[in-house]
Amino acid sequence: MGMFIKDEAKAFYLIGLRNAHAMETQAIELLTRQTERLENYPEMEAKLRAHLEESKAQRLRLEDVLASLKESHSSVKEAVLGIGGNIAAMAHTAASDEIIKNTLANYMFEHFEIAAYKSLHTMAEYLDHPPGMLAAQTNLAEEVAMAEWIDHRIAHTTVAFLDRATAGVTASH
Repeated sequence: MGMFIKDEAKAFYLIGLRNAHAMETQAIELLTRQTERLENYPEMEAKLRAHLEESKAQRLRLEDVLASLKESHSSVKEAVLGIGGNIAAMAHTAASDEIIKNTLANYMFEHFEIAAYKSLHTMAEYLDHPPGMLAAQTNLAEEVAMAEWIDHRIAHTTVAFLDRATAGVTASH
């Protein structure tokens, strides 16, 4: 592979790493807001809190990969994405069916993260960058596990919501 091609591929890889770091910052914001309002869904709250800690660890892994390349993440992009995450979480807060909307949004977001980590792993492999391959593979496994957990609970969460809604109970009261 020519030096120019490798440099260009590395530039895209760095963009992907920074985007993934910003994506995890957004995930942390969303999970933080959601866990504040799940008193009546203790299993969901516990799992989201655990995944919040995983997301923090994923972000640190990405920081380590960026540092191994003598690069840093973009705090400006993360600030914008964090605001977007807070707005998305607040928009669902006002909804009477917020647990359903959050469950669907979380399922979608997990699949976005899965795709991002598959792409990052491919880039790291293409550039023969073992730290990036390991971080992407580890983060990917955690995201797949979370997506599967949500998938297996969509019906249960929906029924629990309907039971609570017909009894006049919200997600947090």
